[in-house]
Amino acid sequence: MRVGVLTGGGDCPGLNAVIRGIVRKGVQEYAYDFTGFRDGWRGALDGATVPLDIPAVRGILPRGGTILGSSRTNPFSEENGVGRLRDTLAEEEIDALIVIGGEDTLGVAGRLWEEHGIPCVGVPKTIDNDLSATDYTFGFDTAVGIATEAIDRLHTTAESHRRVLVVEVMGRHSGWIALHSGLAGGANVILVPERRFDIDEVCAWVTSRFKASYAPIVVVAEGAMPKGGRPVVKDKTLDSFGHIRLSGVGEWLAKEIERLTGHEARTTVLGHVQRGGTPSAFDRWLATRFGLHAIDAVRESDFGKMVALRATDIVRVPITEATAHIKTVDPALYEEVSVFFG
Repeated sequence: MRVGVLTGGGDCPGLNAVIRGIVRKGVQEYAYDFTGFRDGWRGALDGATVPLDIPAVRGILPRGGTILGSSRTNPFSEENGVGRLRDTLAEEEIDALIVIGGEDTLGVAGRLWEEHGIPCVGVPKTIDNDLSATDYTFGFDTAVGIATEAIDRLHTTAESHRRVLVVEVMGRHSGWIALHSGLAGGANVILVPERRFDIDEVCAWVTSRFKASYAPIVVVAEGAMPKGGRPVVKDKTLDSFGHIRLSGVGEWLAKEIERLTGHEARTTVLGHVQRGGTPSAFDRWLATRFGLHAIDAVRESDFGKMVALRATDIVRVPITEATAHIKTVDPALYEEVSVFFG
């Protein structure tokens, strides 16, 4: 049996651990052959492949990024995309496809199985932790750790200069990174996409912090929006899945805080730093287990499924179910941490 493997969407710490788990178990226990597709769905469309065997995955466990490359290509937005994909799979003699990605990449895999019968197994990947069918996605723990360390470092310069520091983290529709890193890093304000913020309330929290002789740290997710406003964007072009490229809410927020409070404010945008570097121990562990269970799903011909973490168990859920809804921050959880605001 020959199995294809691809990684799509934004890069993420732990992707190489998944690939390693898939290949090691697939070769050693099932004697499968593996073909990797370069740059996500783009490689599957264009026939850009790389052989995957045990020597190819040796030593990649601690490496960030993906040895296969990635892209935000959407086959359904390409001319004759499904036809080209079928041709590639036939030419490479691929019997099944393991797709490692987030909401968009897995959404394509779900449609390919449901509408076209192309056998796919999904592995959830996103630093945003916003896939509803799994308790955690690998990459999230690493991103939170990076953001927390940045916040820790910014506290000292904020206090030295008596200025407001706004930290913009990733999170288009969900504020999990902002919430976890903000709480762990001792932020004084945390703003998430799930709850529109009142700029006057934010300024009141900032002013209160200065009265206590401390310089405030404001953590804001890139998708957070003020009441009555729209997402803040610098680039209005869309990617192949129809998403606006978010960026700029941190800079806007700093200017508004400085204007309304009179306190100097600066912005740090962590951006792709959150995706980079070596994965945490937890992400290596979770990603490896996902890979082992994904190849088991192929072995059992359990296609159209995604592996997911439920408590400490790895289970399988329909890909279409996994991508139907975004997992967002519970309002009660946000209220729970708001005791630290101001």
